[in-house]
Amino acid sequence: MKNPKAKLWSSFLFGFLIIVFLLLLSAGTLNYWQAWVYLAVGFVTSIPLALYITKDPVLLEGRSKAGYAPEGRLIQKIIVFALMPAWIAVFIVPGLDHRFDWSNVPLSIIVVGDLLILLSMWMVYRVFKENSFGSATVELQKDQKVISTGPYAIVRNPMYSSASVYFVGISLALSSWWGLIPAALITLGFVIRLFDEEKFLRQNLPGYKEYCNKVRFHLIPWIF
Repeated sequence: MKNPKAKLWSSFLFGFLIIVFLLLLSAGTLNYWQAWVYLAVGFVTSIPLALYITKDPVLLEGRSKAGYAPEGRLIQKIIVFALMPAWIAVFIVPGLDHRFDWSNVPLSIIVVGDLLILLSMWMVYRVFKENSFGSATVELQKDQKVISTGPYAIVRNPMYSSASVYFVGISLALSSWWGLIPAALITLGFVIRLFDEEKFLRQNLPGYKEYCNKVRFHLIPWIF
């Protein structure tokens, strides 16, 4: 598909349908209100983000190349491919949890989970607003420069921070303690990915080494 806007919207809709399928199939029932609330929150908040991406040609080009295949370096292909089971499990495990009643999650924590999803979407918006070079793959784009403002003044990889908050939020919103396991594995994958990405940018993006000396934290402010 050559039209990047059409590719973005088709990927968004296809991904959403896959999530619906994984959740409800693993739950074995449509009577899963936590899933429906999560799906509504995720769908409604994703649309403004997708609309924003389509208005930025550079960002649109970078975000339309998701997955392991577009990665230009073997190590990143391996990392993304290895993360795929955890990405699938983050939706299947809560569904199974609901079916077999493994967890007892209070309503207040479920609400916190949905709020974390809202927070993560706002964080992603701030990343996109600040950085048009926020590609879905590890690459060096034409005329790319170091971004050190906004969330990038706090951590070096705010997109991964946003995604980590999102996946924790999914587990809680879907009323599943066990879902935190694949969420944690995904975050670990982000850590492995960002170490290689930072090494690549240090070697290839002018000014990035100096930026790393200025902004010390990779993912979590004042912790890591």
